[in-house]
Amino acid sequence: MTILTLDKKELEKKVGKITKELEEKITKMGTPIEEVSDDELSVEVFPNRPDLLSLGNFSKAINQFNGVGKIANFKINKPEKDYVVTIDSSVKAVRPYTVCAIAKGLKFTEEKIKEIIDVQEKLHNSIGRKRKKLAIGIYPLDKIALPIRFVARKPGDIKFLPLEASQEMTGTQILRGHPTGREYAHLLEGAEVFPIFIDASDKILSMPPIINSHETGRIDEKTHEVFIECSGHNLAYLKKCMNIIIATISEMGGKIYEMNIKDSKEGNFVSPNMSCEELEFKILDIEKTLGIKLSEKEVKNYLGRMGIGCENRKGKSVALIPAYRTDILHWIDLTEEIAIAHGYENFEPEIPNISTIAFEDPVGKTKRVIGNILAGLGFLETSSFHLTTKKDIKKMHFDYNDFIEVEDSKTGRDVLRMDVLTNLLKILSENSDAGYPQKIFEMGTVFSRSDLENSATGVDEIERLAIAFIDEKPNFMELKQAVDYLFKMLGKEYTLENVENSNYIIGRCGKVIVEGKDVGFIGEVAPRVLKNWKLKMPATAIEIDWGFLFQ
Repeated sequence: MTILTLDKKELEKKVGKITKELEEKITKMGTPIEEVSDDELSVEVFPNRPDLLSLGNFSKAINQFNGVGKIANFKINKPEKDYVVTIDSSVKAVRPYTVCAIAKGLKFTEEKIKEIIDVQEKLHNSIGRKRKKLAIGIYPLDKIALPIRFVARKPGDIKFLPLEASQEMTGTQILRGHPTGREYAHLLEGAEVFPIFIDASDKILSMPPIINSHETGRIDEKTHEVFIECSGHNLAYLKKCMNIIIATISEMGGKIYEMNIKDSKEGNFVSPNMSCEELEFKILDIEKTLGIKLSEKEVKNYLGRMGIGCENRKGKSVALIPAYRTDILHWIDLTEEIAIAHGYENFEPEIPNISTIAFEDPVGKTKRVIGNILAGLGFLETSSFHLTTKKDIKKMHFDYNDFIEVEDSKTGRDVLRMDVLTNLLKILSENSDAGYPQKIFEMGTVFSRSDLENSATGVDEIERLAIAFIDEKPNFMELKQAVDYLFKMLGKEYTLENVENSNYIIGRCGKVIVEGKDVGFIGEVAPRVLKNWKLKMPATAIEIDWGFLFQ
C-alpha cells in the first residue's frame, strides 16, 4: 500500500472541515487514516486505487462519497496543428509504446508542482513497478518544438544534459555516472539501443525510463503549458496511467488537448481517451453476492457515491466506469463498490438455515504437509502468477510453441504457464544479489491443452511441485536427500531413470518414476537455461506432478 500525505488546510478547502465524522467516512471509503495532525492528514491508499494518489482526485472521491460531488466528466479538446508524436520502428525492440497529451492554462505553485511530482513518483513505484512497466514524463511546452518523435538510438549516439548534471552525457555515461542513471540502469540492461523523445529541433527531451533533459524536462512556477508522455510495454496499461495523470491535472484547472499518435506498426490513434468504459451487470447477481435487497435507485446512488455512473438501457443496467479507474474489470468489482457505499457495518450477520460438518480439503491438507516438510529442510516457499510471457517460457523451453494465450490481457503476462520451474528460475534471477545458497519451492497449477473431446474449457489443470537449489557449487546430492526425505514422510517410494532433457545437463538428469508412472524430472539445470536467466551459479531442480498422492 501507499501512504498519501495531504496538506490538511488545502484538503479542507475542497471537502470542508475535517471532523471526527468525516474522518470515519474517509476510513469507510476504503482509505484508512494513518495519522492526523494540525497540518497534515495521512491515509493508506491500496494498490487497486492509484487514481487517489493526489489531493485533487482524493478530495473529489471524498465529496462523491459524501453525496455532494458529481460523476467526473472531462472536456478534451481536439489536437491543434503539429500536436503529433511519431513512434519510430526502432523503438519497438526496447520500449514499444507511448501515449501523450498536452495541458494548458495551468497555474503552478510550489505546492502543486510538488503534488504532481509526488503523483508521478507514486505511479512509477506502484502500477509502474518502479518504472519497469511504465515511465511518465512532464515537460514545459514552451521549451519544446512540435511535432515530437519517439525513437531509439545506440547509447553512444545519445548525448544531452540530464537533470541535475553539470555537463552533457551519453546514454552509457548516464547509466554509469548519474545517480538516477545508476538506480534505474537495470531497466535498460542488455539493450542495444535506448529510447529517447526528440522534438522538431532535434533536442532530446528525455531518455525513458531513466531521466529527463535538464533543458526541457523541468517544470516551474512560470510553466503554464505542459507536454505529457507515458511510455512502456503495454498500451492498455499506459492509457490507464495517462488517464490518472489527466484527471489530476484537470483538477488543477488544466485544459487538456489530444495528440495524434502515429504508429506505423500498431496503427494510429488519438490520446488521451477520457470517455467512460461501459460495463453491463445484473442487480440480481449483486443481491445474491451481498445477501441484501437492492432497488435500481439504491444501486445508482451507491455507485454514484463511488464515482461511478449508472444507466438503465432497455431494461439492462450499465455502469459507466470513469477513465481513471483501473480497478473495475468485472461486475464483482461493482459489487465491492456497492458494499463499501452501503457500509460494511450495516450488513446484518445471519445464521444459515443449514448445518454442515467441515473438514479440511485433501489437496489443501497435502500442500500444507509438503510445505511444512520442505520448510523444515530450509526451503523457502514462493507463490508466483499463473500468467507468464512467451519470452520467459522460451528462456527454458526454446522449442515450445503450443501457448495457451489469454485474450485481452490487462498486463504484459498473456499466456498460461506450462510449468512451475520457469517461475522459480525467474525468482532466482531477480534475487541474484542475495546470499547463497538459495533454496526455494512452489506448489501450483500448470496448464496444457486437453485431449478430451468433451472438455468444457479445452484446458487441463495439473498440480505440480517444483524445487530449485542454487549455490556456488553444484550440489545434486543435497537436493536428492531432500526429495528422499519428502517421499519418505509422504509414505511413497520413487526411482530414477537416466534420461536426456534439453533443460538439464546430459548425464545429470533423471526421470522420476512413482508406481510405474513418469511424474517429472530431476537434475542439474543446463548452462543454456542459466545463461538465459543470467544466473551465474549452478542450479539443481526437480519438478513433478503430485497427483499420485490421491490415487
